[in-house]
Amino acid sequence: MKGRKQVRSHWQLHLDEVFMKINSERHYRWRAVDHEGEVLKNYVTRRRDRKATLKLVRKSMKNYGQPRVIGTDKLRSYCAAMKVIGNADRQEKGRWLNNRVANSHLSFRRREWAMQRFRQARTMQKFVSAQSAIQNYFNQECHLYSRANFKFN
Repeated sequence: MKGRKQVRSHWQLHLDEVFMKINSERHYRWRAVDHEGEVLKNYVTRRRDRKATLKLVRKSMKNYGQPRVIGTDKLRSYCAAMKVIGNADRQEKGRWLNNRVANSHLSFRRREWAMQRFRQARTMQKFVSAQSAIQNYFNQECHLYSRANFKFN
């Protein structure tokens, strides 16, 4: 299939959201990251509910296929969305299960602070999409190398 990622049996999806203020209004930035740390989808919304979660999960599964495991935090909208889709048995929820996504927010936070915040949600969505593509390009896939070889490179 053209444009689709090949799904392997160990493929995992990690979901997370982080809030940001745009003109003193709270917005949420949703992210879907695979087990290698590659950002799959970014989505900016005003609400943090089941509808927003469903949109993120459906978009990422449409483009990348069905994951073996979906790692999330304990937000209730994730459970509600998984029940609607039928992935409740694939969801693993826990306090540190989505650390891969939470750590990928850090580079964006530094960049956002340097830009002195955003004025519109549309501008943030455009920047998030461009920044994640650049981040994926420079992702060094450290899981493929031993620590000694990775530090040598």
